[in-house]
Amino acid sequence: MMTKEQIAEVLENFGRLLELKGENPFKIRAYSNAVRALETLAEPLEKLVAEARLDEIDGIGKAIAEKITTLVQTGALPQYDELRESFPADILTLFELQGLGAKKIKLIHDTLRISSISSLRRACKDGRIAAMPGFGEKTAANILAAIEHRKKNAGAFLLGDVATIAQRLLDDLRSHPEILHAEIAGSFRRGKEIVHDLDIIAATREPKLVSEDFAAHELVERVLAAGATKTSVVLKNGLQCDLRVVSSAEYPFAIQYFTGSKEHNVRLRGRALERGWSLNEYRFSEAEGRKLAEPLPEVREEGGIYRSLGLRFVPPELREDRGELEAAAEGRLPALIEWQNLRGTFHNHTTASDGRATLEQIADAAMELGLEYLGIADHSRSSVQANGLDAARLAEQRAQIDALNSGYEGFRIFSGTECDILKDGSLDFPDDVLASLDYVVASVHSSFTLGEAEMTNRLIKAISNPRVTMLGHITGRLLTTRDPYKVDIPAVIEAAAATGTIIELNANPRRLDMDWRWWPLAKEKGVKCSINPDAHSTRGLQDLAFGIRIARKGWLTRDDVVNCLPLAGILDFLARKR
Repeated sequence: MMTKEQIAEVLENFGRLLELKGENPFKIRAYSNAVRALETLAEPLEKLVAEARLDEIDGIGKAIAEKITTLVQTGALPQYDELRESFPADILTLFELQGLGAKKIKLIHDTLRISSISSLRRACKDGRIAAMPGFGEKTAANILAAIEHRKKNAGAFLLGDVATIAQRLLDDLRSHPEILHAEIAGSFRRGKEIVHDLDIIAATREPKLVSEDFAAHELVERVLAAGATKTSVVLKNGLQCDLRVVSSAEYPFAIQYFTGSKEHNVRLRGRALERGWSLNEYRFSEAEGRKLAEPLPEVREEGGIYRSLGLRFVPPELREDRGELEAAAEGRLPALIEWQNLRGTFHNHTTASDGRATLEQIADAAMELGLEYLGIADHSRSSVQANGLDAARLAEQRAQIDALNSGYEGFRIFSGTECDILKDGSLDFPDDVLASLDYVVASVHSSFTLGEAEMTNRLIKAISNPRVTMLGHITGRLLTTRDPYKVDIPAVIEAAAATGTIIELNANPRRLDMDWRWWPLAKEKGVKCSINPDAHSTRGLQDLAFGIRIARKGWLTRDDVVNCLPLAGILDFLARKR
C-alpha cells in the first residue's frame, strides 16, 4: 500500500509534468491544492477512501479524489504512468534544485533539450544557460550553487519526514511475539534535525525469525544485507535502516552504543578504562593490560551503564560531547523540558493569510491537544504571496478573536501578527497597529542575501522596537533546501537579552530554527524561548513535538520556555514585555 506521502509525491509530479506540457494553470493548481490537502489531513487517508469522502475535503476535487482512490487501492495510476513516459526519465530531478521552477525547466528543456542534472551542470559551465534569454551569468551561477547544495544534502532526511515511518517500524517490531525489547537508536534517538539512516536495536531469543520478518516488512524496498545479527534494508522512501538483534543481557549496551554519538562514546569508554574496564556494544569486560580497579558491574538497563561509571543518566538528546559527561559527574544535568510542560504556543496561521484552518478550527485543535492558549500570527501586509493582512483586516481578526474568547472558559486566543522585518530593519506595521495586539512575532521573509553585518543590524533594529515580543525563525533556513542567511547569532542573542525579546524555536521540521547548538548560549544570557509550530493547519500544531526534542537537545528546561507558563502566567509575562 502506498503511503500518504508517496501519493502526495505522485500528485505533485503529475502537476509538474502538466506544467511542463503547458496545461491549463487551473488544472495544475488543482494538483498543488490536493497535495497541500493531503499533507494536512485530520483523518486517516484509508478511512476517507473507504467511506468515499475524499471529495468532501477542501482542496480535493472529484477527479483527483478518484485518482487518489486508485493509488490507495492499486498502488498505481495509469494516467500518471502514461504522462511520465512522455518525458525523459530524469527530468523530475530538476525540480529538486532550489530556485528552478517549472517555467525555467520547461524553457531549458525546450531550448536545449536538457533533462538531467548532469547535462544542466555542463550547460551552466559552457555558457549555454547564461546565453538564454532571461537567464544570464547570475542565473547560471545560482543553478550551479543549487546543484552543489543538492549534492551536499544527498541522503539527508528531515527528522519530521522520518518520524512517522520510524514509529511504524518500531511499533510493528514491538508487537512481534518474539521481541523482548526494541528501540530506535542513532541520530534519530538523539533528536538530530537531519537523519541519514535509522538504527533499530531489538532483543530477542529468535534473531533469525525476527530478522526475516523485518526484511519482509511492507515499508522495505530492498534488502542490502542479511546476517546473523544485522539486517540492512532500504525503505521505500530511500532511507537505509539497519536492524541489530541482540540478547536481553546485551541490549542495554547495544542501545547505548548505537545511540552514540561517537564522541560521547569515546569519552564514556575512557571513564571505563580508568576503572580497568572495557566497554563495547555488548558488555563491560576486563580491559587488556589494565589493572581491574573495581569489580565488573552487573547492568540490567541503559542507566546502569552511566551509574557504574559514576554518572547521572544522560538523556539521549544531550549525547554530543558538549559537556554532558562533566555535568553528569557533577550532578548538574538539567531536568529537560517535557511535552506535558507545554501550556500553549504562538505563531500560528489561519485562512486569513496562508493557513488552511479557520480561527475556530485551529483553536479547537489546540484545545484537543490540551493547550490553555493559542497565539494567532498571520502574515503582515508585505507578504503579498502569503495573503498578508493589512491594518484593517488585522483589526477585523482581532474583533473575531475577542468574540471567540468571550465564549471560552479556561482557554484564550492571543491576537498577534508575524510582522515582516523590512530590509532596513523597520517593521511592516506602524507602532500604533502593533500596540493594539497581544504580541508580535518579527520575522524576515525577503532580502536573504544581505551581508552578515547588514543582516545582523537589521534583526537587532527590529527587536529593539519595544512592541516586538519575539523573533521568528532567526536564520530563515529551510533544512536541506535553503541555507541560513548570514547573521551574527551571538550578537542577536546579546541584543535579545538586552531588550527582553523572546527568540522562537520554530518547530516546523523544515526549520527547527534557532538551531539547538545556540540555545545553551541563549540560556546563559537569560534569553527566553518560545516553542512555536508555525502551524498552517490543525495538523501543524503537532510539530510542537519536534520543537520539544530540539529544545531538549539545547539543554532547555520548562523554566527557559515561556509557553510552559500557565495562562495566568503568560498573561502577566506578555503585559510586562509590552
